[in-house]
Amino acid sequence: MAGIVIVGLQWGDEGKGKITDYFASQADCVVRYQGGNNAGHTIVIGEKKYKLHLIPSGVLQNKKVVIGNGVVVDPAVLLKEIEMLRQHNIEPDLMVSDRANVIMPFHRMLDGAEETLLGSKKVGTTKRGIGPCYSDKIARRGIRMHDLLNEEEFREKMERIMPIKQRILEVYGLEKIDEEKLIEEYLAYGKELGKYIGDTIYFLNSIIDEKEVLFEGAQGTLLDIDYGTYPFVTSSNPVTGGICTGAGISPKKIKRIIGVAKAYVTRVGMGPMPTEEKGKIGDFLAEKGGEIGTTTGRRRRCGWIDLVALKYACMINGVDEIALTKLDVLDGLEEIKVCIAYEYEGKEITNFPSSIKILEKCKPVYDTLPGWDGVKGKKKYDELPLNARKYVEYISDWLKTSIGVISTGPAREDTIKMES
Repeated sequence: MAGIVIVGLQWGDEGKGKITDYFASQADCVVRYQGGNNAGHTIVIGEKKYKLHLIPSGVLQNKKVVIGNGVVVDPAVLLKEIEMLRQHNIEPDLMVSDRANVIMPFHRMLDGAEETLLGSKKVGTTKRGIGPCYSDKIARRGIRMHDLLNEEEFREKMERIMPIKQRILEVYGLEKIDEEKLIEEYLAYGKELGKYIGDTIYFLNSIIDEKEVLFEGAQGTLLDIDYGTYPFVTSSNPVTGGICTGAGISPKKIKRIIGVAKAYVTRVGMGPMPTEEKGKIGDFLAEKGGEIGTTTGRRRRCGWIDLVALKYACMINGVDEIALTKLDVLDGLEEIKVCIAYEYEGKEITNFPSSIKILEKCKPVYDTLPGWDGVKGKKKYDELPLNARKYVEYISDWLKTSIGVISTGPAREDTIKMES
């Protein structure tokens, strides 16, 4: 049938979990194709709130869920997540790629040590070992999930890798790792996870022509390793193109791309953010929007929607339609600003710069629209306040991209599906 993509268009935290959950009801299989447990999706169903870090959000719709080869997996975190779902009487129909790389204890240790040494110039990672794990993957010394299923192979790889890691840990002044204890721990993970590990590439390609497969990204386009605000980015490709390498699917199989964007903008960690509001507006958005990271627990930086960055993200991903989230958070504001250009060295620019130094000096050029009240919980577009509808239409017209879904609250049912 089709491959459908849910991709973040900002600095992550756009509400992809809820949107994936919404579209998963119509899908047969939901796939996570990149990132690790540095990402998190929160889904609210009735009185229950679920926080997922590795398993695709489609698990809450009782769908087949797949962790692709482009994901880096911390086995301990994955097992905790499976157990959390079981406590809610959900037995995940899960498949994990045998090619997915494994996060090891030394990855977490080195992640934290490097951030500490960088001091004020730190990137702002989650210190969960994601970057160092991807580094080892590219350096061709990574451990893959299938290695945990074969003791001889795993020991052979560890004998090759550990002398290097022990030396690096020594340079950083970190404690030496008990190699035998580590090997036994990860072989035990392999035994527990063995029933889930398999060749996801063949599986996905065997079903995608007959069934609807939904691809769920983590983070967002502006955190992409190639297209984001480098070096203040993640270590993988959250963009649509990451599906091909992170799940083993041909681009010809992708039929629909849904970009998720908040009605304002947030980011976690370091790096430039032209529309950031550090005063009362930033506080208003953070408090009303509950802007606390699912994975990090850090408060997110908040600001007005940035259409320059959003248009860039739509272009990179080839977005067919936008799912606009958290429109209800803007309820109660007298006026709402929309960034339509940047001012740089006395000139207006509408391209998103590749240079961090340039982006740091960019000042937002705003258009101001009248505010509204009464969006929260609405189920139909014509029930929205007039000024809220004008805001939605302004964004759609400026981006030349249709808005297909509007989220008016955290609950699953607080969703407006636009008529096509």
